Amino acid sequence: MTKQIRIHETGGPDVLRYEDATLGAPGPGQVRLRQTAVGLNFIDVYQRSGLYPLPLPSGIGLEAAGIVEAVGDGVADLRPGDRIAYAGGPPGAYADARVMPAGPLVKLPDAIKDEQAAAMMLQGLTAYYLIHRTYRAKLGDTVLLHAAAGGVGLIACQWLSALGVTVIGTVGSEEKAALARAHGCAHTILYRDENIAQRVRDITNGAGVPVVFDSVGKDTWEASLDSLSPLGLMVSYGNASGAVPPFAVGQLASKGSLFVTRPTLATYMARREDLEAAANALFAVVADGTVKIAALQSYPLADAAQAHRDLEARRTSGSTILIP
Repeated sequence: MTKQIRIHETGGPDVLRYEDATLGAPGPGQVRLRQTAVGLNFIDVYQRSGLYPLPLPSGIGLEAAGIVEAVGDGVADLRPGDRIAYAGGPPGAYADARVMPAGPLVKLPDAIKDEQAAAMMLQGLTAYYLIHRTYRAKLGDTVLLHAAAGGVGLIACQWLSALGVTVIGTVGSEEKAALARAHGCAHTILYRDENIAQRVRDITNGAGVPVVFDSVGKDTWEASLDSLSPLGLMVSYGNASGAVPPFAVGQLASKGSLFVTRPTLATYMARREDLEAAANALFAVVADGTVKIAALQSYPLADAAQAHRDLEARRTSGSTILIP
């Protein structure tokens, strides 16, 4: 018998139910995991609310770290006792233990602690693909990063800074501004009090930026487009304030022949070789101290509903983990 969080209907945090579950043996291509730490991410909110529909009832959560307890037939590269982490696969990470496909799992090096792994896999892999593949950030670039004090934001600020990139970050408070600056963000904008696009133009001497990384969605869409230089790239990778409404594609022409992309981690990590390359790059920058990972908030798994409330109310900063 184990404990897990499941949803039987979509809605607010109160639909998260802490339930008993029985695990069977892993089938072909599967493993059974005993989980030590679970990551909290905004995609969990989207799935719980119904924005990203799931067949119900369903487990929830896409990221965790733990130990392999058993492997099914056909699993050749994992064995009981291996420390692993993952960010993907079927929802169900909010659990003491689970059976899941082996495909998303990567082995953890000794230098990475379980709590770090649960706090960084989904957000760190996201930061990797955003700044190394969606837009290849390079020395001398200036970029706009929304939610700079969030989980992806703090990782991306550090990584971009190490690459010689100047980061302009939006934040919701002076406290979050200080946190972002401490992690490599060169300029902060208080999005509630300041005109984002105007501040970007002031910082860049009117040029704008070649790329905007936007996980906020509806509330920042127009400001993001207005912050771009001609031929700039709008990377809309999240919907924290709600989905971006339909827009006239002609806007992109009138604002400077802009590009827009809506990437997902699942697409960028679909091939095993891409997942391993990204994970190895992430592990390397964490192990050598280039990127520091800390779970700034921790909740018991049973309190997942409160963790969701705090995340949605923007009372959290950086990464948050649930402890089974």
